Amino acid sequence: MANWSPSPIWPQTPRRRRGIWNYPRPHRTGLRAWIPSWRVVVGTALTLVSLGVGVFTAGWIGWAVPDENKQIGSETTTVYYEDGKVLGRFAAVDRTIRSLDELPPYIGQAVLASEDQNFENHMGVDPLGIVRAFISNVTGGGRQGASTLTQQYVENTYFQPGQSSYADKFREIILALKVDQEKSKDEILEGYVNSIYLGRGAYGFEAAAKAYFNKPAAELTVSETAMLVGIIPSPSYWDPRFGEESRAVAEEKWARVLRNMAEMGVITQEERNSATFPEPIEYKPASRAGQVGYLLEEVRKELADEGIGEEDLMNNGYEIRTTINSKFQKAAVDAAKTIPYEGEGAASDKLGVSIVSIDPKDGAIRALYGGKDYEKVQYNAATDGSAQGGSTFKPFTLIGALEKGHELNEYYTGNSPMQIPGWSVRNDAGVEEEVELTNFGPEGSGGESYGDIDLVDATADSVNTVYAQLNVEIGAKTSQDVAIRAGIPEKSTNAELSNVLGTSTVHAVDLAGAYATFAAQGTRHETHMVTSVKNGEQLIYEFSGETTEAIDPEVMTKATYAMEQVVERGSGTPAKELGRPVAGKTGSTNGNKSAWFAGYIPQLATVVGLYQTAEDGVGQAEITPFGQWAGGSMTGGTWPVTAWTQYMKVVTEGMEVEQFPEYTPPAPPPSPTPTPSPTPTVSDDPNEKVMVPTGLVGQQFPAAAAVLSGAGVRPQLVEVPSDQPPGTVLSVEKEGQEVKRDSTIRVEVSTGPDEDTVTVPGGLVGGDENNARGQLRAAGLDPQVEYQPSEDVAQGTVISVNPNEGTQVPVGTRVQVIVSSGPGDIGLPTDEPTGGGGGGGGGNGNGNGSP
Repeated sequence: MANWSPSPIWPQTPRRRRGIWNYPRPHRTGLRAWIPSWRVVVGTALTLVSLGVGVFTAGWIGWAVPDENKQIGSETTTVYYEDGKVLGRFAAVDRTIRSLDELPPYIGQAVLASEDQNFENHMGVDPLGIVRAFISNVTGGGRQGASTLTQQYVENTYFQPGQSSYADKFREIILALKVDQEKSKDEILEGYVNSIYLGRGAYGFEAAAKAYFNKPAAELTVSETAMLVGIIPSPSYWDPRFGEESRAVAEEKWARVLRNMAEMGVITQEERNSATFPEPIEYKPASRAGQVGYLLEEVRKELADEGIGEEDLMNNGYEIRTTINSKFQKAAVDAAKTIPYEGEGAASDKLGVSIVSIDPKDGAIRALYGGKDYEKVQYNAATDGSAQGGSTFKPFTLIGALEKGHELNEYYTGNSPMQIPGWSVRNDAGVEEEVELTNFGPEGSGGESYGDIDLVDATADSVNTVYAQLNVEIGAKTSQDVAIRAGIPEKSTNAELSNVLGTSTVHAVDLAGAYATFAAQGTRHETHMVTSVKNGEQLIYEFSGETTEAIDPEVMTKATYAMEQVVERGSGTPAKELGRPVAGKTGSTNGNKSAWFAGYIPQLATVVGLYQTAEDGVGQAEITPFGQWAGGSMTGGTWPVTAWTQYMKVVTEGMEVEQFPEYTPPAPPPSPTPTPSPTPTVSDDPNEKVMVPTGLVGQQFPAAAAVLSGAGVRPQLVEVPSDQPPGTVLSVEKEGQEVKRDSTIRVEVSTGPDEDTVTVPGGLVGGDENNARGQLRAAGLDPQVEYQPSEDVAQGTVISVNPNEGTQVPVGTRVQVIVSSGPGDIGLPTDEPTGGGGGGGGGNGNGNGSP
């Protein structure tokens, strides 16, 4: 028999092992080769579940429900002066515990409707809510939270502020489950309504009811309850007292709570529809009398901008260091006390008084006085209030001119009155900088004429007509740009020629910041009051503001020299008593509605300001003269400079005397012959003809305007970008022709090259007034609507626009729109005032004064 051996039908090679990573899987093709087997999937799931159960079990066993915090979220935050003395504190008010039986039932119902509608059914946590929030957060949807009311109660009651890590959230879930087992739903709800922070230092609804509505919680209405419940997520920002934006959010959340309550059947639909948003009372925090409240409120606002809210300040026990010098602050209070509010020559109790000092080397606020007593008036005249800056704005124009190559020894005509595009500027005798912005005519004449003077004398004497001419030459936008670079917010400036006379409203703190830039010889530091915030040894916040080189030091040296002459021989001479180099500028406005002295030495810039709120509590009125100035006018050269000097004598005691950078003024050129102010002749014949002068193209506008007004016509300035120097006359309407006396003559004047321009839209004439407004604003222009009776044109129809349609003008140009008011004069108002106008008010700079 032959030897037999097995046939090699099957290969006998052993299978190769691949280790842990067995992909692609053998004997599979395509996508299936990469899909894990069911064994791997099930094994992994079981492992994860086992791990989760193990961790959960460890947490359940290891974490017992602790004792409640003795002082739930109420660690006191202490604020310090620069020298380490205590300035004040932020602290929560004491809670007043109320049982659910003592509270209206709709308080608890409103909380559940807003915060946890499934409260009665879950076991302390909401697994579906957690999954839903997790999916939304990881997929880029809206940021969601999944904390039940029980979890919030646990966080408020057993956790310390700032415990918010993932481990803390896991512990919160474990404790919520345990608390739900150990306490009834009513006990949890009662603990929540007594521990939740609701703003204004109030913990729980009893304290919040008193803080917001001055009543016990038992007397809260459904609408008041809904407002308090609505702001629970962020009371430090949604309290209506923080402004229109916060109020709008509070109203939105209030409406949401009422809607949810109606859907749950807690209130009827009729009750929801008839509800009106409640008005909280004025907030009066405890222990903030005198200056403490003003300074703490500024600290709060500054830190809110850095993401540190009021709730943090009330809860977290911070140590806050400020820049306020206690000696300087006391000196500011003492200076303000020199205003007599009683007896003969008493001042009005509606005065807004501000004193602000800023350190030029770093922008630190060393003193800030904005009112006598914060507990009586929660309105800071230095930061909330504002008033027209007056002649304190002239240095911005002077600096702009020096940057463009002008020199201090240049001569200008300082006669009065002088016509500058469409209005008359005068130098009022006896009131060093009162400004009249009216149509030029014989009734506009008046004021002291200085003849031809240089820019140093014009600064020392605050000559309006010289500075108006200077602003025409360099362009109003140049003056605005310098102001912004120095530290004036853009909203407190404008690009109109009258900006040189300070027609915009400004906060004292911002004006002080700009003059601190002057004192630093052109280096601007961000203004601030807080230097650091610590929580124990942990540094929470440290100031690190921006520093910019805003103005060339050589230019600033010249400007400082000119402002020194204001003190040496101008309206600021009382400041000479300081006995050291001082530069500055006084400022007053139309009708004496504001008065300022902004002065500086190399180490400190200080602004003293006054304005007076009108009887209606909104606008501003002429400052009632007081003290030794009773019977006269309150200008920057009266109490403001006197108080500035008294204050600075105290704060500079023992301070080294430093000099400004040395400057030798150039020899003045030969003085030209004084030029008399042109006076228009008056004729009884309304149809008298006059000749429009020729040869004005190429001249500077002030000179051309004087010639035209002398000829009996009214020049109307129209700015046009061109390659010619700013202020150069490009064309004169009807040049060499006869026109009626007092006719308005269009004069195109160059604004210089590289200006952003737009075209006045076409199709406006003959169209609707609102359409014209919309098109002009969309083009970046400023429509000024005036109404004119017309028998032929329908009411509301545009009759004409000036500049004409299709004209190239700079962005922001004011365009006059004449609109028909129909037959007869129905007395429709103009869109806005045509002149520079009187004092602006407090707060938002739109003419509103302090409350």
